[in-house]
Amino acid sequence: MTSETSGTSAARHAPGETLAGQTVVVVGGSAGIGLETARQVRAAGGQVVLAARNAERLKRAADELNALSTAAFDAHDTDRLERFLGELPGQVDHVLVTAGSPSYTPLDEIDLADAGRDFGGRIAMLLAVARASRAKVRAGGTLLFIGGTGGRRPALGMAVTGALTAALPALTANLALEIAPIRVNLIAAGFVDTPLSASLLGDQLDARRDHLRKTLPIGRVVGPADVAALALHLMANDALTGATYDIDGGQQLVAP
Repeated sequence: MTSETSGTSAARHAPGETLAGQTVVVVGGSAGIGLETARQVRAAGGQVVLAARNAERLKRAADELNALSTAAFDAHDTDRLERFLGELPGQVDHVLVTAGSPSYTPLDEIDLADAGRDFGGRIAMLLAVARASRAKVRAGGTLLFIGGTGGRRPALGMAVTGALTAALPALTANLALEIAPIRVNLIAAGFVDTPLSASLLGDQLDARRDHLRKTLPIGRVVGPADVAALALHLMANDALTGATYDIDGGQQLVAP
């Protein structure tokens, strides 16, 4: 992890819920939020199944966590994704999907085919997870999707990401009705200090961290452990479904 906050954040947010005897599938589980959630699942007594695109990184994560099994593939391949879930032995308790990255492209530079894949591919991925999970996730278990809050504020280059940000809560609510009693929830994160953030920001990362420390009401940068702690709570609390849960340190309350 790139975040200098990840160690202290993990200490502050050690999982309080127990997942003893439960199995959690993490799609996008080799880095960032997915990997940190898998760590907290293990610390809470649960088992993990990991899927990710990067086979080398996936092996390292699996070795660290003693994962039950792994599968290396691109989650945007919906046929492969459904097959992966369908071939899991027995039932699982929860499925977390972190795969995907935001698109920040001005209108004049947008490739329409890429824009269609960015938007439609993400929706299709989550629909595939929901369809395959009906036979694999126990009643009362949860599908948990990771989205964002940044697209709620209109800005240049945010057309695709903004549309996806608006779509995901509606998708979540509708799926919560359609595949009940399996629960479906969405975590909408602001800036999270992950390897993905580092790759997107490059040499602007430190400046972004400094700005957030000075402006966020919480006075620090949100790390993967913060999001993972929320994910575990949503898994453990079986009264929660169909809703979107923001975690951004108050980022939406202050000027960009």
